[in-house]
Amino acid sequence: MGQDTVVLRFDEVSFEYQSNKKLLNEVDFSVRSGSRITLMGQNGAGKSSIFKLITGEAKPTSGTISRTPGDATIALAHQVMPEEAKELTVQEFFATAFKEKQYNLDKQIKDIFEVVHLVNIPLDRKIKALSGGQQARILLSHALIQNPDILLLDEPTNNLDQQGIEHLTGFLMMYEKTVIVISHDADFLNAFSDGVLYLDAHTQEVEQYTGNYYVVVEEIKNRIERENKLNARMQAQIKEKRAKSEVFAHKGGKLRGVAKKMRESAQEAEESIVQVRREDKTIRDFTIPTQEFDMHFDGKIMQFNSVSAIKDGEIVEKKLELVMRKNRHILIAGPNGIGKTTMLEKLTEKSGEGFSIADNVLVGYYKQDFSNLDYDKTAYDTLLEVMEGPEDEHKIRATGAGFLLDGKLLASKIRALSEGQKGLLYFCRLALMNPGLLILDEPTNHINFRHLPVIAKALDSYKGALIMISHIPDFVAQIRIDEVIDLGDIK
Repeated sequence: MGQDTVVLRFDEVSFEYQSNKKLLNEVDFSVRSGSRITLMGQNGAGKSSIFKLITGEAKPTSGTISRTPGDATIALAHQVMPEEAKELTVQEFFATAFKEKQYNLDKQIKDIFEVVHLVNIPLDRKIKALSGGQQARILLSHALIQNPDILLLDEPTNNLDQQGIEHLTGFLMMYEKTVIVISHDADFLNAFSDGVLYLDAHTQEVEQYTGNYYVVVEEIKNRIERENKLNARMQAQIKEKRAKSEVFAHKGGKLRGVAKKMRESAQEAEESIVQVRREDKTIRDFTIPTQEFDMHFDGKIMQFNSVSAIKDGEIVEKKLELVMRKNRHILIAGPNGIGKTTMLEKLTEKSGEGFSIADNVLVGYYKQDFSNLDYDKTAYDTLLEVMEGPEDEHKIRATGAGFLLDGKLLASKIRALSEGQKGLLYFCRLALMNPGLLILDEPTNHINFRHLPVIAKALDSYKGALIMISHIPDFVAQIRIDEVIDLGDIK
C-alpha cells in the first residue's frame, strides 16, 4: 500500500453517546497509509470513542467511515486489561487475537515478546498474576501480533518503565504501517508523530495538523493567540458601532436609518467573530489533608522490617529497618515485573510479612487500574462513602468541581467515566478522605499532562506518610522524596 494512499476516512461523521451526549459533529478527516498520528483532546472528549468507531465497536449516528482497501485490518491495544481476560492464561489471551487457530502460536508470542522486551513470562501463567507493567506490554503485544494495517494504541506508555517506553518508541519508528496513538506522554509522542488530530470537546469537531507533536502544540497555541487578538479588535469595533447607533437613533430623521445600518453592521461583526477553542481546563490547586491522630498515638504510622522482590521467578528478600512517621515520603523503584505493585497491594491489605501498619491509620490507596472502585456506583456516592459524619453535599460538589467533575459527571456511574476522569475522581476522593498513609501506584496513568503539576504540588506538600510508584521522572522530580527503595537492588 503506497504512502500516499488514504487508509482511513471520516466523512461528515456525527456520534452521540447514549443518545444524550454528542461527541462528534460532522467530523471530516483522513489518514494516509504509513503515517503516525497522535489523537489529542481533553479527558472525556471522545478520543476512545473515535477508536471504537474505527474498529466498528460503535456505529456513527450519521456520516460514513471508510477504509482503503475495504479489508484493511485493525488492531487496538486497550488502556486497561478487560476483567474477563484476567482469568485467562497468557496463551489463551493471545489465542483471542486470531479468528483461526494458530499452530505456531507459542513461537509468535515469544517473538513478539522480544519486540516489547517482555521476558520470563510463562505462557501458562494467568493474566491476573502479572504486574501492571507486564499487563500493559501484554496488551500491546496482543495488538502487535496481529500485524494490522491500522494499529490503534490507547495510552500505551501507562505502567511501562523507561526501558519499556524506549522499546515501544523504537518499534513505532520502524513500523511501516499506520499508527494512531492516544497518549498524554508528550516526549513519547514527539519522538515519532508526524501528524495530529485534535478533538475539541466543545465544538465536537476534529482539526488535522501536520508535523511532530511539539510543532503542532506550538501551532495551536499561536493560533489561539491570533484568534484572541482578532476577537478583541472585533469586540471593540462592535462596541463602538453600537454606541454610535444609539446616538444616531435618538437624533431622529434620516439618522435613524444610519443607526439601523450600524446595528446591522455590528450584528454582522458579531457573527464573524472567530470561535476560539476553549483549551483543556486545568484542575484547581488542592491539598490532601492528613489524618488527625489522638494524643495516645506514638507517631509510628508504619514500619518496614524487610522488603522482597521477584527475580528470575524467585522471591528474594532484604532486611530493612525503616520507620515511617508523618511527613515521610518514599519512592518504590525497579523494573516492571519485579513486584512493586504486589508490594503495595499487600501494604494496603495489611496482609504481607516484613511490615506493620498501625491499626488506627487510615490508608488512601490509588490503584493503577481503579479496580478497587465499584463501577456500578455513581461518582457522587463514591465520594460520599469516604466522608466522615453526616452527608455534606456542598463540600462534595465544591471539591468535585475543582477536579472538573460537574453535576452530570457526579451523577454518572463510574463505568461511564473515561479513564482520565476516573483518575481525577480518585484524587478528589483522597482530598475528602484525610488519610494518614497515602499509597500511590502510578498516579499519572490516564491523567492529562496539564493536571500533573497541580497533582505533584499536592503530593509534595502532603504531611502524612507517602509511598509511591511512578515511572515518570519529571513528575517524581516535583515531589519531595526522602528515601528510595529500589527493588532492583535486592540480591
